[in-house]
Amino acid sequence: MSLNFSLIIPVYNRPNEIEELLESLTKQDFSTDFEVLIIEDGSSDKSDLVVEKYKNQLDLKYFFKENSGAGASRNFGMQKATGNYFIILDSDVIVPEQYLSEVKKAIESNFTDAFGGPDAAHSSFTSLQKAINYSMTSVLTTGGIRGKKQAVGKFQPRSFNLGLSKKAFEKTQGFSKMKNGEDIDLTFRLWENDCETQLIEKAFVYHKRRSTIPQFFKQTYGFGTARPILNKKYPSTAKPTYWFPSLFIIGIGISIILAFFGYNQLLYFYGFYFALIFLDSLVQNTNLYVAFLSLFTTLTQFLGYGLGFLESKFIQKK
Repeated sequence: MSLNFSLIIPVYNRPNEIEELLESLTKQDFSTDFEVLIIEDGSSDKSDLVVEKYKNQLDLKYFFKENSGAGASRNFGMQKATGNYFIILDSDVIVPEQYLSEVKKAIESNFTDAFGGPDAAHSSFTSLQKAINYSMTSVLTTGGIRGKKQAVGKFQPRSFNLGLSKKAFEKTQGFSKMKNGEDIDLTFRLWENDCETQLIEKAFVYHKRRSTIPQFFKQTYGFGTARPILNKKYPSTAKPTYWFPSLFIIGIGISIILAFFGYNQLLYFYGFYFALIFLDSLVQNTNLYVAFLSLFTTLTQFLGYGLGFLESKFIQKK
């Protein structure tokens, strides 16, 4: 199969971020032509002038549509694309120069109808963004499911860095209308349609994620609300480990109450865990401040996901 890549990038009110991404795409060490489709999802702060700057350097197509969310915008882009293999990127990523070459090499040697790649923190990112990246990717926090090959079984691609063949898109009709968890939902439907997925370890992107703690909380809260919906929709995929963030947060509350009565053992456990987080982040980032911030981003992640999970499971209407 001759690979013809179409890069699909939805954007909403982020012209500065899309400029960084487009700039990184001009530096690809990739000899084959590829097209880039920017799908402006009803933004008030449009990216059209930024896109215009790069039209002589990239095969660019720009579409403006009414706001419908990222999933529908990705589907729109895949419908307009001329390639036979779609690569979906979030607008807040920067692509290293070898990215497309690594994707092509991996797909040609082991073809699958979908793939996902890891994310990393660029040296230019803020300390908080590096701490958030640590919390989202560390084995001690998420089990390393977001790109650590030794920690995954059947890989579930995430939409910030995801590839999908045209054939697989036609089989599944792309992303559902779910606001959160739409990429996991797509993965499960790919598997139901006998489409294989793989992790391409070397096809990583630099992912900015969120720039404030409240934004990160809101994002992880959304992830948490999606999981019970996915568990109900695909019962065979439900795992006891999805309860862990909720139980972790409940446990913190219980440990504080017990400490008032002189029972400190559970509090010591949490203290030991967060000490490990600090040391592990320090080793990975070689920065004391990032390691310190990792304590807060890890707690925020558990709190957001755990509370979102509980609300979706017991309060929200299914």
